[in-house]
Amino acid sequence: MASLFTRMLSGHHTAVALASLGVGTLASGYLLTDNGNAAAAERRKLYPPSADFPDLRKHNNCMASCLTPAIYSKLRDKLTPNNWSLDQCIQTGVDNPGHPFIKTVGMVAGDEESYEVFGDLFNPVIKDRHNGYDPQNMKHPTDLDSSKIKNGMFDEKYVLSSRVRTGRSIRGLSLPPACTRSERREVERVAVQALSGLKGDLAGRYYSLGDMTDKEQQNLIDDHFLFDKPVSPLLTCAFMARDWPDARGIWHNNEKTFLIWINEEDHTRVISMEKGGNMKRVFERFCRGLKEVERLIQERGWEFMWNEHLGYILTCPSNLGTGLRAGVHVRLPNLSKDPRFPKILDAMRLQKRGTGGVDTAATGDTFDLSNNDRLGKSEVELVQCLIDGVNYLIDCEKKLEKGQNIHVPAPVSQFSK
Repeated sequence: MASLFTRMLSGHHTAVALASLGVGTLASGYLLTDNGNAAAAERRKLYPPSADFPDLRKHNNCMASCLTPAIYSKLRDKLTPNNWSLDQCIQTGVDNPGHPFIKTVGMVAGDEESYEVFGDLFNPVIKDRHNGYDPQNMKHPTDLDSSKIKNGMFDEKYVLSSRVRTGRSIRGLSLPPACTRSERREVERVAVQALSGLKGDLAGRYYSLGDMTDKEQQNLIDDHFLFDKPVSPLLTCAFMARDWPDARGIWHNNEKTFLIWINEEDHTRVISMEKGGNMKRVFERFCRGLKEVERLIQERGWEFMWNEHLGYILTCPSNLGTGLRAGVHVRLPNLSKDPRFPKILDAMRLQKRGTGGVDTAATGDTFDLSNNDRLGKSEVELVQCLIDGVNYLIDCEKKLEKGQNIHVPAPVSQFSK
């Protein structure tokens, strides 16, 4: 992978860098950075890697399971071209030993190159989180043909809302944990400029968090659109909340069914959503909007981070590949009390959350159910997996209502065949 410096001095980025900074400023900035790195490297030489190895004895995350003294010793002093270090990658996992509802990853990438420079740790973490997907030898499929979806209309007696989301990162700019203010503002500029070109039912408006009126803010809260300043330690310890709310914002279409978050956990989060159970329509809009956004980004000389082994590159390794989470809010008053419920979810490769999101427990009989996998299957396959799984759960719920028996199905395969 080319370094950011190389990319900045080539093609589209030359004008941006030289116009905004000036040649002398750009050069001196890199000299100062190099001097700072040299000083830091000298300080590190005073202590062996073993003296810096984190205490992970009480930790339960993927990073803690995979990081060994040997790997740490090999990687501690390495830096990406953007000067991002291993210790910065793992800080969130060091500071957060575990999570009450899910096993977390415990590390983030600061830039696209992180996955290569620190591959000796990222690769086993990815393999752990994605249930055996080997990023060194396996290739990830991509498929955004929504016409392939079958049985995508749920019984709305049970399914209250449907949603599909993913993330996209703009190549050549650092990811949110590591980006400078100028890079974050560039992400916003590039994304908003592209989104202004959306037409028809995708046309809409951008709301900057910093410029938002009280009324606009309340409207977005009422629509469950507004993302707030990160308060979860998982995000704050990964350096996500710096300079809040500078260059953060929300764009949505006029119908409020297609939504894009800018500079939250990723450069962009693309969401298609609506009330009710028409997952096929939600996914069709998602695919169409995502393709159009990418086209508009490319027209302006940019592209999304992607490679054949990791798929689309995002901040957290848990979202590599498709980055896709297709989810529904579904009521299952009988099945949720059945001891076989968790086993059915595991067999169908579905994840259960509270309706308030990842940091909430599932309470009552209404759940947020989504595909558990991101990597190793295409977007179409994952949405179909969610559809098949939810339809099976609804069928179980109907049988329990009638006093009939249910059974745990055969496990769904994780990877494309």
